[in-house]
Amino acid sequence: MQKIIAQDLSFELYLPASDIQKRVQALGAAIRQQYENKNPIFIGVLNGAFLFTADLVRACQISCEVDFIKIASYAGTTSTNKMKKAIGLSKDIKQRHIILVEDIVDTGNTFSKLLPDLQVLEPASIAIATLLLKPEALQYPNLPIQFVGFEIPNKFVIGYGLDYNEVGRQLEGIYQLAE
Repeated sequence: MQKIIAQDLSFELYLPASDIQKRVQALGAAIRQQYENKNPIFIGVLNGAFLFTADLVRACQISCEVDFIKIASYAGTTSTNKMKKAIGLSKDIKQRHIILVEDIVDTGNTFSKLLPDLQVLEPASIAIATLLLKPEALQYPNLPIQFVGFEIPNKFVIGYGLDYNEVGRQLEGIYQLAE
């Protein structure tokens, strides 16, 4: 098993890059089928979802727009359950179809706080596309998570945009904390 060291922690390969890219292509096809003539706005959640957003938008092959918001809720390997919004939307989303793109949904706390703020802006619809979902950690089962790359156990992961104290985002695969 391939291992890496990120700062003071050891990680082992969990999802190889080839598996991630195959799944991103499948998600793109599903989104294309549902949104082909709707010109959706993909809203990537920074910093973690920047790679996934870019790959997903290309995989969809539809007319769309892209925007980003910056939200942070992690310190080290655990969620703080406190959402900090640093950069807001630059586009008017009224009566537009929105696809929020996230690297990982674990508790769902971030979206439980963000969705009411977005709904006030009157979008036509809101869907969530996440590369990773931790079902056993999810505390908000009614989130509009329509597109899921992989369901994973409640373990800490880095790579493909996900980080540990800003380290590991550049990794092509996804690595889980070694036991």
